[in-house]
Amino acid sequence: MPLTNRSTLTQFLIEERRNFPNASGDFNALILDVALACKAIARAVAFGELGGVMGNHAEHTGGSINVQGETQKKLDVLSNDVFIQRTAWAGHLAGMASEEMEQPYQIPAQYPRGKYLLVFDPLDGSSNIDVNVSVGSIFSVLRGPDNGADVTEADFLQPGTQQVAAGYALYGPTTMLVLTVGTGVNGFTLDPNLGEFMLTHPKMQIPADTQEFAINASNSRFWEPPVKRYVDECLAGKTGPRDKDFNMRWIASMVAEAHRILMRGGVFLYPRDTKDAAKPGRLRLLYEANPIGMVMEQAGGRASTGVGPVLQVEPIGLHQRIGLVFGSRNEVERIERYHAEPVRKDLANPLFAERSLFRD
Repeated sequence: MPLTNRSTLTQFLIEERRNFPNASGDFNALILDVALACKAIARAVAFGELGGVMGNHAEHTGGSINVQGETQKKLDVLSNDVFIQRTAWAGHLAGMASEEMEQPYQIPAQYPRGKYLLVFDPLDGSSNIDVNVSVGSIFSVLRGPDNGADVTEADFLQPGTQQVAAGYALYGPTTMLVLTVGTGVNGFTLDPNLGEFMLTHPKMQIPADTQEFAINASNSRFWEPPVKRYVDECLAGKTGPRDKDFNMRWIASMVAEAHRILMRGGVFLYPRDTKDAAKPGRLRLLYEANPIGMVMEQAGGRASTGVGPVLQVEPIGLHQRIGLVFGSRNEVERIERYHAEPVRKDLANPLFAERSLFRD
C-alpha cells in the first residue's frame, strides 16, 4: 500500500503540541508509549490460541482472582504487564494504577519519575476473549505530584474533569486507538504494514438523537424505576410514548459498545441497581467511567451516573464502582430527567404497561 497524506499519531501529537510552545514533550512521549503498549496487546490478542494466551491465569492452581473479585484471564495479566513495561521506564510518570492491581504501582527506583499519572484497564471485556469478540484497553492520564515521592492512593482520587487525556484501543477486525487530549476526539487505525496508527477518524461527533440502546436485560428485575421506565418506553416502539422504534444491543465489552456509539450514536446503560447493596454500580469510576466519559463529552455526547455528570464525581477509592449511562446527549438527558421526576404509579400507555417485558 503506498503512503497516503494521512497524519500519523506522532504527527498529530506534534501538531497539537505546537499550540503549547512551553510544553516539554513528556506528554507526547507518554501517549506514544501507551500506543506502543496497545500495539503489543493487539498482537497478542490477534494470535489468540496460537499464542498460548487463552484461558484463565494460573489455571494449575485453580485460577487467580484480582482485586475486583474476578478470575483473571492470561491476557488480563499479560496486558497489565505490557502497560507497565512500556511506560514505567521513560521518566514521564509519577505512578500508575490499574484495575488489575490492588495498590498504586510505584515507578522503580532505577527510573526517573515524571509529573503524570497513568490509570488503565488493560483489557476491558476480557470475558469475551475465548469467544473471539472485540475487546480493548482503556486509559486515562492525570497530573500527579512532581516531587519524586512515592505516589499514594489519594493522588489518584481526582474527578474526571481533571483528566489531561483519555482514550481506548479497540482490538477488533482492525485495531483502533481513540484519543482525546481535551480538544475533541480523534480515531487512529493501526496500519499493519507500517506499524503506525494513522488518523482515519478526525473530530468524531456523536449524534444527539438515536434509536439504539444497550443494556444487560437480564438485570431488569434489579433496575430502579426510572431505568425501567426508559427501557419500557424504548421497547414500546412506535405504539409507545416515544413514537419511534428502537434497537437493543449488548456486547458485554464496554469498549466495543462505546465505539459503536461514537461511530453512529446510541446510549449505553450500566445503571446502579439493587442486585448487590454493597456495589453502587458495576463499572469502575477511575478505570472505565471517567476515561470513557471524557471521550463521550469531548465528542458532543454526555456521560452520567444517571443522575448527573459522571466527570464531576469526587472519587473516594481507587477501585470505586459507579453506575454509568453515556452516549447520545438527548437520550442521556432524558434518563437524568426521569431520575429527577417523581416515580409514576402508572405508565402513560396502559396497554403497553400490561405487556411490558420488564414490568414489575
